[in-house]
Amino acid sequence: MNKRSDETKGAAQREADSPLIQLQGLGKRYGGAAAQAWALQELNLELMKGEMTAIIGTSGSGKTTLLNILGGLDRGYEGGLIMGGRELKSLSDQELSMWRNQEVGFVFQHFHLLDHLSALDNVLLPACLTKGRARAALSGVEQRARELLAQVGLQDKIDVKPPQLSGGQKQRVAIARALLFKPSLLLCDEPTGSLDSHTGEEIIKLFQGLHAEGYTVLMITHEERVSEAAQRVIRLEDGRLVSDQSQVQRSEKHEELAL
Repeated sequence: MNKRSDETKGAAQREADSPLIQLQGLGKRYGGAAAQAWALQELNLELMKGEMTAIIGTSGSGKTTLLNILGGLDRGYEGGLIMGGRELKSLSDQELSMWRNQEVGFVFQHFHLLDHLSALDNVLLPACLTKGRARAALSGVEQRARELLAQVGLQDKIDVKPPQLSGGQKQRVAIARALLFKPSLLLCDEPTGSLDSHTGEEIIKLFQGLHAEGYTVLMITHEERVSEAAQRVIRLEDGRLVSDQSQVQRSEKHEELAL
């Protein structure tokens, strides 16, 4: 292998090993100057490319606030948030909107599909929001949408509208929509919260398959079945980071408790 090939391979490995997300003293305060309350306090974290991570915590722990910040929906934070080497606060509103459309795939508990559109047209919605130079990425987008619906097991539901779909099918459409532009981050808010146990397990397996393909999956959840499937579990309480454990560390802890 020549020197140029070695350098290319080394650069690719460094990129793969670099953090996708860096939180540097991240904080968020609500309320007026006289009575402010911290929703998040001094979060320092690195989330790597290709990880499947669950963020857990009780109601009011800061999970939703963190999701809004990571998704570029809230820029009123303190400290630093670097994603893909860019500080989100440095982006203009237009740049942030384009980044959110192209780089983040959102999956919500209640699906957020449009009932008057078919499954295919719901998957294509992010393309409708694409402007300017990013329109060059739209070549073949409908074919990709069809392939994604097939990937999530809905090849026979392409023309069906959400009211005629089950909850699990709706979530599969939402996942296909989130994948349309091959995002750097899949950001999931209680993705199994509205599903029965069997359907929820199917959706979890779908996320595990996407993780195996190399997608970075970040799930906000209060469900143990979701966190157990994750490669890494981060716990928040009162806006603070209280634990950060890998799957191996959790397994060792369970073994110790069983002794």
